[in-house]
Amino acid sequence: MLRKRIAILGSTGSIGTQALEVIAANPDSFELEVITAHNNADLLIAQALAFKPNAIVICNEAHYEKVREALKQEDIKVYTGANALNSVVEMSTVDMVLTAMVGYAGLQPTIRAIEAGKEIALANKETLVVAGQLITDLARQKGVNIYPVDSEHSAIFQCLAGEFHNPIEKIILTASGGPFRGKDIAYLRTVTKAQALKHPNWEMGAKITIDSASLMNKGLEVIEAKWLFSLRYDQIEVVVHPQSIVHSLVQFQDGSIKAQLGLPDMKLPIQYALGYPNRLKSDFPRFNFLNYPQLTFEQPDLESFRNLQLAYNAMAQGGNMPCILNAANEIAVSAFLRDEVGFLEMSDIIESCMAKVAYIAKPSLDDYVLTDQEARARSLELVSR
Repeated sequence: MLRKRIAILGSTGSIGTQALEVIAANPDSFELEVITAHNNADLLIAQALAFKPNAIVICNEAHYEKVREALKQEDIKVYTGANALNSVVEMSTVDMVLTAMVGYAGLQPTIRAIEAGKEIALANKETLVVAGQLITDLARQKGVNIYPVDSEHSAIFQCLAGEFHNPIEKIILTASGGPFRGKDIAYLRTVTKAQALKHPNWEMGAKITIDSASLMNKGLEVIEAKWLFSLRYDQIEVVVHPQSIVHSLVQFQDGSIKAQLGLPDMKLPIQYALGYPNRLKSDFPRFNFLNYPQLTFEQPDLESFRNLQLAYNAMAQGGNMPCILNAANEIAVSAFLRDEVGFLEMSDIIESCMAKVAYIAKPSLDDYVLTDQEARARSLELVSR
């Protein structure tokens, strides 16, 4: 069997580093072709020396000389800048692109990879949140498959194996509830960055951890699921499942429900996406029902955690509204991490932007770019007040 040649966009982040573990554990199945990072030059250098990819990109040009100098004895091409990021995904030696970058920055290189006919392993949910119609239309036009890497969407994808001809009645995305599950608005007014960064079940980067604490991460996943699985607004349900063992469920038109279960470990959905349609052997820890005698489920609190409701609203309205939601959220989370706004103020900023930034029912790519810029500018004004 030919080894699948992989490019990882965002190799120094949580998903990227775990993807490298998967590749290292499966040398007969995968070959690392490209890795990229924005700022973490030291880790990118270490990864390049360990895996010897064909090419690497350090997006922040300030780090280029450091990276180039460190790798000058190696047969590794070193590039820098956003244009380089867009170019390496088009290399003829790449079969699949794992988009593990955080936020809106993942959109353009994902588009370029699809245009070049590369398979996509999608860990950058913002790509479909911002431009779901454009991305899914382009993938269909180019005959490109998009394999989900998020644990919840991977669970749905796995439940649909052998069922693609059977209509979905609804899907149920599970949410851990984050560190503030069960807390009321009065409590949330006082929470700190340090508290919000302590997720009970998952090890993730700062941005996604804050999104999980505010339930915005689940809101973004709801929008992503709409496009991945061609669903309507009313076919996507969220339930809080504190143990994070049931990763998501699919209900079919006969009423049957299929679920995918496992320990909270991102390496499994990463490996499933990279290796599809094969399930590769792994030494991942196995789930034991006897260690979890109770699996519980509850309704999300949409009044205390408004971000999830805002995401549903954006999805229902469509057009560029999810793009506005995403841009405002990225600015709000960044401000919260700098201690410039409170936890609940993030929702205020997002809601205000959704009300004030110009709505476009059928946006083009240029419209998305301008919408993102306008929403960020509006959010920054609100942060600085």
